[in-house]
Amino acid sequence: MRGTQMMGRAGAVTVAMVSGIAFGTAHTDTDTDAGAALHATAAAAPASVACAEVHDKVGTLEGTITPNACAFMKRQITFGEIPTGTPPQPGEVQHPRVAAYLDIFDPEATLWEAGGNPQRGHAVIGKSIVGSLGLVPDLRYRGTEVVADGAVVMFGQWNEVTIKGHKVGYPQIARNVLSDDGKTIQARRYYDRYTVFRSAAPELRNLFEGVADTGPDADMGPAADAGRGPAPHPFRAGDITARLAAWNTEDVDALVGGAGPGRLTAPGLATPLRTADGKAAYLRRLFDHADVQLKPGQVAFGRTHIFVEWHGTVTSTKGTNVPFGIVERFGPAGEWELYFDTLPLIANQAQIDAMFQRLAQS
Repeated sequence: MRGTQMMGRAGAVTVAMVSGIAFGTAHTDTDTDAGAALHATAAAAPASVACAEVHDKVGTLEGTITPNACAFMKRQITFGEIPTGTPPQPGEVQHPRVAAYLDIFDPEATLWEAGGNPQRGHAVIGKSIVGSLGLVPDLRYRGTEVVADGAVVMFGQWNEVTIKGHKVGYPQIARNVLSDDGKTIQARRYYDRYTVFRSAAPELRNLFEGVADTGPDADMGPAADAGRGPAPHPFRAGDITARLAAWNTEDVDALVGGAGPGRLTAPGLATPLRTADGKAAYLRRLFDHADVQLKPGQVAFGRTHIFVEWHGTVTSTKGTNVPFGIVERFGPAGEWELYFDTLPLIANQAQIDAMFQRLAQS
């Protein structure tokens, strides 16, 4: 086919919880995402040795590393590593970890988290992270694939938290547009809330349950990939218009074909999909439950990694229409990775509110 935020403790989680920086996409009054995307270039410079300390803290670091990008990444890493200690109390914005978090953002920054409305300014963003740390004080993360493209940084990360006694790990992309001093002025966070919170919502089912590889290579396992070697980047800046059209018209063949032959890693999958038939089945399942209307966001080109952001709205079979976005990562071995939130596709707002109420209960 072509989800009332809650007040108090539970509401803080709904807007900004386990993100590794809080949750989401931030729109400014003068959003220039489409222009920035069309302006992207594949001729990214190697990462600067001037930010060597960041190299040691992330899996890979690529792109054009400017001084403001380096300053941002240091702040981002600091928040991910610093222990919370005693969780902050409501209004305790001087708590060391809350202060480290707010140091990432410009005082007038906007932050979009999955399924919510943009948050603006330190007062609102601070309140959200205080609530989040009250619920998941053990939140930690490490950088994975990171690409800086001038004032844009796509910061891949692996987050770890404890939810209702369960250890949960999950991937996220923190997309940031930076000021000259390395403060974030516009941020979006991409991750799957269902993966994070499913222990509090046993009644909800994985949207992609049962999707698996099919076709000639389905029974060959890893042997199907033997000898293929690194694949060239399938995506170029000039492909933005055509790929956007493929997402908005649900052109499964164009999306799969344009991503190259590598494995697909995406929300709801226990293992990556290798076959074209398996990847096509995944996208058909998505489009059976989601009518997406997207526009270009930011693009970041590294030496071996490319991040492409699409953002807009989604209408689900639950009748909800919410802000929505997808980030694609194309990797050095031809891998294709998707980051998006499945929760509004499998639950209405009442179900989501009830889930967060349960999370807020001790």
